[in-house]
Amino acid sequence: MRKKIFSLILFGLGIFILIQVFMPLVSYKFWEINSYNQNVALISPNPESSSIQGVSVENVENDFPAFISKNQRQTPATFSEFILSIPSIKVEDAKVVVDTNNFEQNLAHLPGSALPGERGNVFITGHSSLPQFFKSGNYKAIFSNLPQVKKGEKIFVEVGGQRFEYVVQGLKVVDPKELWVINPPDNEGRYLSLMTCVPPGLTLKRLIVLAKLSG
Repeated sequence: MRKKIFSLILFGLGIFILIQVFMPLVSYKFWEINSYNQNVALISPNPESSSIQGVSVENVENDFPAFISKNQRQTPATFSEFILSIPSIKVEDAKVVVDTNNFEQNLAHLPGSALPGERGNVFITGHSSLPQFFKSGNYKAIFSNLPQVKKGEKIFVEVGGQRFEYVVQGLKVVDPKELWVINPPDNEGRYLSLMTCVPPGLTLKRLIVLAKLSG
């Protein structure tokens, strides 16, 4: 009798774990089909931007393909980090380290990309995982809920006593080696892009959230 009860407990635990793992993936797939496609024309690849000077895709830990930039700005930034908040998904006061390829313990601002408030594209990368692992301060899963961001929502950046407000223009899912997403959509605007892996817990694709400086 005890063995039977123990077996039922193990079976129930296995079912619970499967639900915890697969439901977010199923939910993501429904989102991918029904939601983000409305913004499919958000960013158009430029044939000349398939290769970005100074930036490559390299396999890092566990064969994870990541953008690696060797670019150095002519004038060094006057700050080493800034703060990013996305109220709609409860990302609050997240630390973004400037000009780094490492985003294990923070969000990473791609070396050589625009700084907050500047013309161009402030390009930021962060990890995602299954949503149940997301909690404030966990940089291994900080962008787990990024697919929930919607067009028109706000992203805030704070640095040096200034606060910049960016408005989300849309989302796009791309392959891991599509470097053109680093570029701004035009040469005049002041943009911010957030990149993370999708589906949740996997590294098959990349989600890009593009926002534009308000005002």
